[in-house]
Order: sequence, then C-alpha cells, then structure tokens
Amino acid sequence: MSLELNISGKTAIVTGGSAGIGLATAKALYSEDVNVVIAARNQERLEQAVFDIQSLPTTGTKIIAISADLTKAEDVEKVVSTTIEQFSKVDILINNAGSARAGSFLELSDEAFLDAWNLKLLGYIRLVRAVVPHLKKQSDGRIVNIIGGAGRTPRPNFLPGGTSNAALLNFTRGISKELALDNIRINAISPGLTDTERGKTLAIQNAQSLGITVDEYKAQAVKSIPLGKIVKPEEIAALALFLVSDLAASITGAEIQVDGGTTPGV
Repeated sequence: MSLELNISGKTAIVTGGSAGIGLATAKALYSEDVNVVIAARNQERLEQAVFDIQSLPTTGTKIIAISADLTKAEDVEKVVSTTIEQFSKVDILINNAGSARAGSFLELSDEAFLDAWNLKLLGYIRLVRAVVPHLKKQSDGRIVNIIGGAGRTPRPNFLPGGTSNAALLNFTRGISKELALDNIRINAISPGLTDTERGKTLAIQNAQSLGITVDEYKAQAVKSIPLGKIVKPEEIAALALFLVSDLAASITGAEIQVDGGTTPGV
C-alpha cells in the first residue's frame, strides 16, 4: 500500500522559508507539485533558497519568494495578497518564522520577551487571521504551526521562547474548533533539538548562560534525548506534509512532538 498525499496543484505559504525547517518543508511541498511562497526577512537568503528549490525535479510547480518582516501587520498582508495575485488561491499555511533568545532570566530584558512574542506569537496569529477568509471561501484549508517543546516543558533559560510556544499551543487548540466549522484544519508540530542554524545559535546562547562550552552543552543535550540523536529538519517537513494531506483529514487541534522522546509526561 502506497501513501498518496494528493496535494498536487495546491498553493502553500511557508514563513521562515529561507533556511532550516522552513526550507526543508518548502522543498518537500515543491517536490509534491505544490506551488510554494516562501517568506523571510533576508532577501539574499531568500534568493539562494529559491535557487536551491528550483533545482529539484517538478512538473511545472512554481516557487516565489517575498521579503517580509512578520512583526509588521502590513508585511503579513503583503505575503497573503501577493500569493493570491500570483496563484489566485492559498490552500496551506506553514507558520515557521520565529526566534527567541536563550539566557538567564535576570539577564533578559523586556525587549527579549517582546521581540519573541511579536515575531512568533503575533506573527503566527496575524498569518492565520489573514489566510482564513480565503480558506473559508473554498471550505478547505490546512495550517501547521511549528512551535517547540518549551511550550509544554518550560526551561528556565528559554523563557521568552517558552512563553511564546505555550501561548501558541493554546491558540492552536482554541481556534481549531472555530475553523473546523469551515473544514479548515490547524495543527502544531513541536520539534526538539533540531539540526538547524537556529539550533546552533541556541546552543551557543545556552552554553553561555550555563557557563560551559558549546561542545559540553551539545553532549549534555544529546545525552538527555532517549533516542540519542538530534532531529533533522527533513523529519519535521515529512510530518508537515502528512498533516496538510487528506491522510490526516480527521486531525485538528493536535500537537505532535518530534523530540526523540525527550518530553516527560503527557
């Protein structure tokens, strides 16, 4: 039995699509003949991402990039309106743009919290609000919020990110019931330690806050993972594809953890 995703011909927006999990997901969607719009702040990295994605085999799928700062409501609207102008529809939203600083609580300013909340928490909410009217028109839509394990298992040296993630889990579960009335599914993926540039930056910040070397921090982190390995971005991308396909037609308001068994409890 082969698993057919049946998402060919759909149009997806992927935020934070120029690197890491976002780029891996954009590549995976493109390879399934989905038109992809990637949004990120750095124009040079966006151009490189488009070049990399276009090198993949496809049957006429299109990829476009939009430079956007998702802390700005007008840029969120630009991403969605440009998608509609180019493809006349949007079917899939992958919310992935967001970052937060790691560090000791007493060393973090208000700005560290506000920056994380404005980019990730409000950025995700703004994108959902912007795409939902278009999804309602077609009585179909699929949204995946890439969140993170710190929303369920708080870490004292990652509170800006953890508070954002916890709020996004609440938002995802809460809004799922309203969106379900229009056959719009929204789910969350919470990656653990992942092999991305962002993951490397967090490792440096965490090591500094703990007063140890980066290698020592990485060794401790891997040791704490029952499966003993760091998550690959492609693993998150594969799960995102499943969640936006009809194979997951009865899944909404769910969070799936991809962390090698790290998260304790339920």
